[in-house]
Amino acid sequence: MPNHPDQPSRLSLANLVTVRAGTSVFAYDKARLQSGIAHIGLGAFARAHICDYTDAILNEDFGPWGIAGINLRNPDQRDRLAPQDWLYTAINRDADVDTAKIIGAITQVHAANDDAHAIAALLASPEIRIVSLTVTEKGYCHDPAGGRLSEHHPDIQHDLNHPRAPKSVIGVLTSALARRRDEGSHPFTVLCCDNLPHNGALVAQLVQDFAALRNDKLARWIETNVAFPSTMVDRIVPATTPRDLVDAVDAIGLTDAAPVIHEPFKQWVIEDRFVDGKRPAWQRAGATLVADVAPFEAMKLRLLNASHSALAYLGYLGGHETIGDCVSDPTYRAYVEALWREEIIPVTPAPPATDLHAYARQLLARYDNPSIRHRVWQIAMDGSQKLPQRLLATTRLCLARNLPIVRLAYAIAAWMIYVGGVDERGQLIDVRDPLADTFRRALANTGPSSDARVAALIGIDAVFGPDLGANAVFRAAVAEAYDRLRRHGARQCVATLA
Repeated sequence: MPNHPDQPSRLSLANLVTVRAGTSVFAYDKARLQSGIAHIGLGAFARAHICDYTDAILNEDFGPWGIAGINLRNPDQRDRLAPQDWLYTAINRDADVDTAKIIGAITQVHAANDDAHAIAALLASPEIRIVSLTVTEKGYCHDPAGGRLSEHHPDIQHDLNHPRAPKSVIGVLTSALARRRDEGSHPFTVLCCDNLPHNGALVAQLVQDFAALRNDKLARWIETNVAFPSTMVDRIVPATTPRDLVDAVDAIGLTDAAPVIHEPFKQWVIEDRFVDGKRPAWQRAGATLVADVAPFEAMKLRLLNASHSALAYLGYLGGHETIGDCVSDPTYRAYVEALWREEIIPVTPAPPATDLHAYARQLLARYDNPSIRHRVWQIAMDGSQKLPQRLLATTRLCLARNLPIVRLAYAIAAWMIYVGGVDERGQLIDVRDPLADTFRRALANTGPSSDARVAALIGIDAVFGPDLGANAVFRAAVAEAYDRLRRHGARQCVATLA
């Protein structure tokens, strides 16, 4: 990204002396920073959350906790950050006030498509004590309904046949741990930071499933020696837009090809279980270290993530572009408040000293932030991987207790219409989902009948499992919601639900 003559200089270590007054800049000597963490999936969220926490700790108590980034698919982050000496701007956006911070915690970035040997060497290095992950739900090559490894996934099959050149995150982790074992080195901690139920235990199971397909002894060594703590992460980080690039120049006075935008709120709850106890003192930067993450995880998945998905599908069908647009619409706002109050909070255990109704009000205030434009289309992506933990787990609890599921059913039915690929105005929807072809095949011969289309999608066990497909109450509630959405439209239906 060369500068044009009328553009400011590029962000770099040499140009930090010219950064605009008011910009926060890391205080440590970046030249002395050693990599102690390898992060797989170095996207916007990781740079606005995990890197932010780590940068704060390095400022306060400098140590060997630099972050080496790894992207398994796309080299864009590496190519944008390398000319900037791995620096970037994090812009905290609160209403109409932006505050900028330049983060220096990243030490290097590799892309698997052409840095495979460097990645293998990095993960084999004893200096790497933690491998953290934000690869999204679909990155784990698993059955989201059952929580086990999808052995026939093309990437898993590739990795079994080419163990020295893995493509999947599960294959990469297992190959690196196998090399650590073979070389007599200590293992690293695997720290999953994705929105998955019991994410540490889940990733441990997936790695052990894969390792057992290679070697039973390797699977047992991993089970005995490797720590997989669970986490809960929370910060709204919308995709970076061209306008954000301009705003970064305005904020710091330098050109930044890789800024990230985030809301003021952040939360990180971590199970304090690391190999040899080696980790940064993240609690000093505001993280919460606990023995059990589960109540925090359930609260976030069921209140924040579930409401995001419900608003994404119903909002998209109703013509809204962002979450902020949805909650500024009185009927959608009342809908999500009722969804929390009537169907989610009654089956969600509260973490210690937490009022779930107050937490819901705090979420609504965050959604109201007019400067955070979190597009519903972005949230709607990969719904097959998100629904099981965001909406279906809560639905199962309500069904088990004979509690209402009407608002949950409408959110699920809206997803079904969305993945059908045509909106209420007859326009095609750009459906991005790893099971998109499965949806198309399931719906190909159903005809226009709402009952038939709902039955075809509920029959996909990878999403709904066999239990929901066999539940007459669930099938009837979703079929009725689907039919009403098709006949009356999302806006009118949401108004009745509010």
